[in-house]
Amino acid sequence: MGIQEIGQFDRGEINVFPNRPSSIGQILSDNIMEFGSKEAIVTEEGSLTYLELDILSTSIAANLQKSCGVQKGDRVAVLIGNRIQFPLMLFACAMIGAIMVPVNIKLSVDETQYILGHSKPKVLISEQEFMWKVTEVNNQAKGIIPTEKNIFEIDGVDTFSQLTKDNQWLEPVLVNEEDSAFILYTSGTTGRPKGAVISHMNTIHNLMNYKEILKTDSSMKTLIAIPMFHVTGLVGQLLHMFYIGGTAYSMNRYQNNVYIDLMIKHKINFVFNVPTIFIMLSRIDEFQKSSFEFVRKVAFGGSPIYQQTFDVLKKAFPNAELHNAYGATETTSPATIMPVTYSESKVTSVGLPVGGAAIKVINLEGEDCQLGEAGELYIKGPMVIKGYWENPEANTSNFTDGYWHSGDIGLIDEDGFVYIRDRKKDMINRGGEKIFSIEVEDVLKSHPAVAEAAVIGEPDPIFGEKVKAFVVGPTIKTEDLLSIQEHCRKHLAKFKVPEEFEILESLPRNASGKILKNTLKLRGN
Repeated sequence: MGIQEIGQFDRGEINVFPNRPSSIGQILSDNIMEFGSKEAIVTEEGSLTYLELDILSTSIAANLQKSCGVQKGDRVAVLIGNRIQFPLMLFACAMIGAIMVPVNIKLSVDETQYILGHSKPKVLISEQEFMWKVTEVNNQAKGIIPTEKNIFEIDGVDTFSQLTKDNQWLEPVLVNEEDSAFILYTSGTTGRPKGAVISHMNTIHNLMNYKEILKTDSSMKTLIAIPMFHVTGLVGQLLHMFYIGGTAYSMNRYQNNVYIDLMIKHKINFVFNVPTIFIMLSRIDEFQKSSFEFVRKVAFGGSPIYQQTFDVLKKAFPNAELHNAYGATETTSPATIMPVTYSESKVTSVGLPVGGAAIKVINLEGEDCQLGEAGELYIKGPMVIKGYWENPEANTSNFTDGYWHSGDIGLIDEDGFVYIRDRKKDMINRGGEKIFSIEVEDVLKSHPAVAEAAVIGEPDPIFGEKVKAFVVGPTIKTEDLLSIQEHCRKHLAKFKVPEEFEILESLPRNASGKILKNTLKLRGN
């Protein structure tokens, strides 16, 4: 695929792929001729072929227009897990230019109320299991959903079936690639979540990047354990499979043994998970004893991959190419991906910038860093969001000349490979010495008793901050901590060695698998 330069939004010139689909809806219409009778999505409730997916999505789109009054640019909120209705709503919204707002089903009533109040959807679709939240939101904030008739329930009284009736004519809508397709709310670990506005163009470019860099094709089958309301599940797996004509299998609730059984049953050959899932799987006897020689592609991202975990993947998937990836909701999934082939020395890298991406490293003074020097990663390209929904302050503070400020500390080596060192807010300053928590965590993880680790900075009256480590391991006892600390002394400079340790059964994480270090910091207060 070639690259051409065009002006886009307010970002100046960015690199884009020519000959690209104009919208997400076009992905489905383009595939019907070749893959119409092929299974597109298989869930616990059933399956849909590409043709069935198109027919039902079209009916839903028409009913959203005629029965609910949804017009181009209106928001449609969904409280749906990895159910068959999720892709139906995805394409229905895409067809009529509506903006889909997937709401994290694990959020509290207050958090759900904030997102619905902020995005102001015209229609809401929810599973029966989460309708109590919708009721609570309506009770606490009257009128947050404009009208009761625009609230639809899956299961239970099943009002969702009204939307699938083939009794309305779909009015064609011109959907431009710059139009908004989704609003995905960030995890909000440092305050209220921000609504990242993802356009059709953002999505299309990273689907093309996945196909080009990972060399995926219509023979691919993936098993979605990551929530579809998360950008990796949505773009990296679900839409990725639809784009290449593959098949997406899904789990509504993740369970280790069920995941293993489904992988073997369906011969899943494209695996994409956060490292946490691979760590959990590696402890299961069935996983250790099973053969996964049918797996061809393994991708991972969302949190750092440790050498120990990488070695587990190489052993478990002997015939697979392993791809680390780095990105965020704001980059519509990947900003970097490891290529198909790379040297062993690059294992700790998150790969090369994806097609169209421009990445630079900026120091504390706002200047470009030298090659190999660590600083904050600024990212620009057709996969970077237009901005945050109804949040001009965040747009001003998080973007400079079209570059999104990632908040991640990283560096770029002489071959262009990108390395992540830490979150900017998680970097520890001990008496002026900068300590990257990932570096310390990697050493902790290399100790045979430690399964997982997280490091934070604790207040210190002399040095400002000191290093505290949280360690997880089924056999770790208090008396083992001296051995773990001595292990750190052998591999780290003295000022980087953790001074305090705490043993946990598990690390706190958000829905996307990222460790909640703010929660860990509160334990000491």
